[in-house]
Amino acid sequence: MALLKTVSEQEATGKVREVFNDIKATKEIDFIPNFWQALAINPDHLEATWNKLKVVMQPGKLDKRTKEIIALAVSITNNCVY
Repeated sequence: MALLKTVSEQEATGKVREVFNDIKATKEIDFIPNFWQALAINPDHLEATWNKLKVVMQPGKLDKRTKEIIALAVSITNNCVY
Protein backbone atom coordinates (compact mmCIF):
# COMPACT_ATOMS: atom_id res chain seq x y z
CA MET A 1 0.00 0.00 0.00
CA ALA A 2 1.42 3.37 -1.02
CA LEU A 3 2.01 6.00 1.63
CA LEU A 4 1.44 8.86 -0.80
CA LYS A 5 -0.96 9.33 -3.65
CA THR A 6 0.72 9.86 -6.98
CA VAL A 7 -0.38 10.73 -10.50
CA SER A 8 0.72 8.10 -13.00
CA GLU A 9 1.55 8.92 -16.60
CA GLN A 10 -1.71 7.25 -17.66
CA GLU A 11 -3.74 9.49 -15.30
CA ALA A 12 -1.94 12.70 -16.22
CA THR A 13 -3.92 15.38 -18.04
CA GLY A 14 -3.56 19.09 -18.75
CA LYS A 15 -0.65 20.83 -17.03
CA VAL A 16 0.58 17.60 -15.44
CA ARG A 17 0.76 15.87 -18.83
CA GLU A 18 2.66 18.86 -20.28
CA VAL A 19 5.20 18.87 -17.44
CA PHE A 20 5.59 15.08 -17.61
CA ASN A 21 6.28 15.32 -21.35
CA ASP A 22 8.83 18.07 -20.74
CA ILE A 23 10.56 16.03 -18.02
CA LYS A 24 10.90 13.05 -20.34
CA ALA A 25 12.13 15.17 -23.24
CA THR A 26 14.57 17.23 -21.18
CA LYS A 27 16.03 14.28 -19.27
CA GLU A 28 15.86 12.00 -22.32
CA ILE A 29 14.03 9.27 -20.38
CA ASP A 30 10.94 7.21 -21.19
CA PHE A 31 9.33 7.17 -17.73
CA ILE A 32 8.37 9.62 -14.99
CA PRO A 33 10.24 9.07 -11.70
CA ASN A 34 8.10 8.65 -8.57
CA PHE A 35 9.27 11.99 -7.18
CA TRP A 36 7.56 13.87 -10.01
CA GLN A 37 4.46 11.66 -9.85
CA ALA A 38 4.07 12.55 -6.16
CA LEU A 39 4.47 16.29 -6.83
CA ALA A 40 1.82 16.03 -9.57
CA ILE A 41 -0.91 15.90 -6.92
CA ASN A 42 -0.55 19.69 -7.00
CA PRO A 43 -0.02 20.65 -10.67
CA ASP A 44 1.12 24.20 -9.85
CA HIS A 45 3.74 22.92 -7.41
CA LEU A 46 4.90 20.30 -9.92
CA GLU A 47 5.30 22.95 -12.61
CA ALA A 48 7.10 25.41 -10.30
CA THR A 49 9.51 22.78 -8.98
CA TRP A 50 10.29 21.48 -12.46
CA ASN A 51 10.86 24.99 -13.86
CA LYS A 52 13.14 25.86 -10.94
CA LEU A 53 15.18 22.70 -11.43
CA LYS A 54 15.58 23.42 -15.14
CA VAL A 55 16.93 26.90 -14.36
CA VAL A 56 19.32 25.64 -11.66
CA MET A 57 20.68 22.87 -13.89
CA GLN A 58 21.41 25.11 -16.89
CA PRO A 59 25.10 25.54 -17.61
CA GLY A 60 26.68 28.50 -15.86
CA LYS A 61 29.94 28.49 -13.93
CA LEU A 62 29.46 24.72 -13.80
CA ASP A 63 28.25 22.60 -16.69
CA LYS A 64 25.14 20.42 -16.41
CA ARG A 65 27.12 17.17 -16.01
CA THR A 66 29.12 18.57 -13.08
CA LYS A 67 25.91 19.75 -11.41
CA GLU A 68 24.37 16.29 -11.82
CA ILE A 69 27.49 14.64 -10.38
CA ILE A 70 27.31 16.96 -7.37
CA ALA A 71 23.61 16.13 -6.89
CA LEU A 72 24.43 12.42 -7.05
CA ALA A 73 27.29 12.78 -4.56
CA VAL A 74 25.04 14.68 -2.11
CA SER A 75 22.38 11.98 -2.44
CA ILE A 76 24.92 9.23 -1.74
CA THR A 77 26.38 11.16 1.20
CA ASN A 78 22.88 11.51 2.66
CA ASN A 79 22.17 7.78 2.18
CA CYS A 80 19.31 8.57 -0.18
CA VAL A 81 18.00 5.30 -1.58
CA TYR A 82 15.95 7.13 -4.21
